[in-house]
Amino acid sequence: MNIQDRLQEDMKQAMRNREKERLSVIRSVKAALQNEAIKTGSDLSLDEVLTVLNREMKQRKESLHEFEQANRQDLSNKMKYEIEILSHYLPKQLTEEELQAIVDETITETEASSKAEMGKVMGAVMPKVKGQADGTQVKKLVEKSLS
Repeated sequence: MNIQDRLQEDMKQAMRNREKERLSVIRSVKAALQNEAIKTGSDLSLDEVLTVLNREMKQRKESLHEFEQANRQDLSNKMKYEIEILSHYLPKQLTEEELQAIVDETITETEASSKAEMGKVMGAVMPKVKGQADGTQVKKLVEKSLS
């Protein structure tokens, strides 16, 4: 079952169970996927679906950070719940050790030796970890490895 089918089934289940918050999150994700499909003019590939899901996750994490800084516990809790729901649709996240191994391997492949070549390494790492790691985490590991 692909991600979009899972979203559809989970949406029906949330309606049956009267889970308003969960239903709201699923609907917003489905709307984002639909908007992307309209923008591209065709059905979305798995890669494009993951890109949209990652964008939605990133927006919620940024909002969570802002709400926590503003001491808005109510909104912070809502964002944590939405992040938890979204995480069910994303692939399993890589551990730091697994990610470090991919970064080291890519640095060897690209023969990068300084921070000036960070863009080249990031460009090669990100497609390998699509949907499985946060870009900021990858950036930190690449910086650490190249310094």
